[in-house]
Amino acid sequence: MAGLGWSDFFADQLYADEAGLAAVRIVSVHRARLGGVDAEGPAEVALPPKTQTGDYAVGDWVLVDPLTRLVARRLERRTLLARRLGDGSQQLGGANIDTLFVVTSCNADFSIARLERYLALANQAGTTPVLVLTKADTAADAADYRARAEGLQRDLPIVVVDPRTPAAAEALADWCGSGQTVAVVGSSGVGKSTLVNTLTGSAGQLTGGIRESDAKGRHTTTSRSLHPIAAGGWVIDTPGIRTLHVSEMAEGLDTVFAEITELAPLCRFRDCTHAHEPGCAVQAAVKAGTLDPERLARWRKLSDENTSNQPVAPGRGRRR
Repeated sequence: MAGLGWSDFFADQLYADEAGLAAVRIVSVHRARLGGVDAEGPAEVALPPKTQTGDYAVGDWVLVDPLTRLVARRLERRTLLARRLGDGSQQLGGANIDTLFVVTSCNADFSIARLERYLALANQAGTTPVLVLTKADTAADAADYRARAEGLQRDLPIVVVDPRTPAAAEALADWCGSGQTVAVVGSSGVGKSTLVNTLTGSAGQLTGGIRESDAKGRHTTTSRSLHPIAAGGWVIDTPGIRTLHVSEMAEGLDTVFAEITELAPLCRFRDCTHAHEPGCAVQAAVKAGTLDPERLARWRKLSDENTSNQPVAPGRGRRR
């Protein structure tokens, strides 16, 4: 079971009267059914009446009655990758993920502002983010893309790969060992599905091309699913995200913008907005040249967006 990602975190959740239930990991979530796997291989999973598949995420662990195959309950998640959609609903991207590969290419797709959003998502989920740069062979100066990425987040691992070659699996091996679960996120056309195919040693995921004018790709992955990695781990491929709204990501943003977060307590005023107040340590860093003013502007934009997108409790309106 350890090879599937089972650990003491999940074992400690079992009650004495649940010894006869089987632990199954969810590998796919469809509109009306779930797919599972256990130590023996593919495992049937049936939902009790009036239960919605939307309550489950790929990567979840559930306890199943071995006779009826009905889910008795879902175990608590160690990490959860989720995002708010424009209508306020929540979309589950995957559960119990150890590492999130944030994939972007060395072309027009590369966007510092978008990558900061992905990193906030990864941090908020409790995963370890790794930035994966692709298509370096097509860039005039790939080193420039890496240099720009180094300022995204403190101690962020950055790996440059050609997702079409076995060398990509070798470069990412540290995060893909037995029992480890990774997920792959990024825009369409950056090579996510190609990378998944390389990691799994198969061609199970469809791949597509990109438009040369703006480096935008076609959606080739339309659902989330968990696949075994040749090295022993598991990988979740996800559809390309066109718009990533920042909501309920305060801690994730604090990690991305740690240099601002750490300066804030040094400001004269506790509620300093870091815009015009006297004694602002953040503005002092900007004037001293140790903090990029554009970085500060992006932090402010994401922080404001995060505040305005907070879910409103039933019966209560937003404060104005």
